[in-house]
Amino acid sequence: MKPIKNVLVIDIGGTHVKVLASDQDAPRKFDSGPALTPKRMVSEVRKLVTDWKYEVVSIGYPGPVLRNRPVSEPWNLGKGWVGFNFEAAFKCPVKVVNDAAMQALGNYKRGKMLFLGLGTGLGSALIVDGIVEPMELGHLPYKKATFEDYIGIRGLEKYGKKKWRRYVADAVERLIAAIEPDEVVLGGGNVKKLKVLPKGCRAGNNAKAFTGGFRLWQKTASGRNSDPPKRHSSKRTRNQLSPRRQRTTRAEKSAK
Repeated sequence: MKPIKNVLVIDIGGTHVKVLASDQDAPRKFDSGPALTPKRMVSEVRKLVTDWKYEVVSIGYPGPVLRNRPVSEPWNLGKGWVGFNFEAAFKCPVKVVNDAAMQALGNYKRGKMLFLGLGTGLGSALIVDGIVEPMELGHLPYKKATFEDYIGIRGLEKYGKKKWRRYVADAVERLIAAIEPDEVVLGGGNVKKLKVLPKGCRAGNNAKAFTGGFRLWQKTASGRNSDPPKRHSSKRTRNQLSPRRQRTTRAEKSAK
């Protein structure tokens, strides 16, 4: 396979869709929202980047992804994402990953890293020696509801900043005890609302989502491209995004 030169990264959010190509310096964006369908997203992106050249596309999707396809509709966008053929729409190879996983990969340095995205909900991903595993830690039980209910946007609005910060610190401490990462990266739009970061954490850079999208197409140390493995394959390579979503984790067992 010839080396990938130009990658177009699309970061889909609840309020904006941001795009950046690997040979460009500044991202571009347009509004998203409840009326944004995948067909409209593709149309808007293609109009926005008519003067850019790209060979492949990375998409950060705000929801669970399995085998390069969304498996559930996003609650804050339009319908039609599940089953949509992005490669046919963009007329080039496309990799679709969970948006938290893409941002985690962009912020990754080494070892075992837990990423928690403090945004509308609670995005989460675990990277171990370059292997990314999207997670759904926000749905684990916590107090009288779930982690997401307390440290997502609903918790911030319901309890106020002071209590919300305490809940964030407590949730991070519990997850660190369960998963035992080398470090925790806190990302998402609400990380700036923390006065002090919990112990063992560093703040992520949201713009690193683009770096993560570029890294999805990088060659591995063995010289192979980081495509997800075929179904039933047990092999993994560095910077490869596994299509398997781990349903039962140590964190789940601990929270129960």
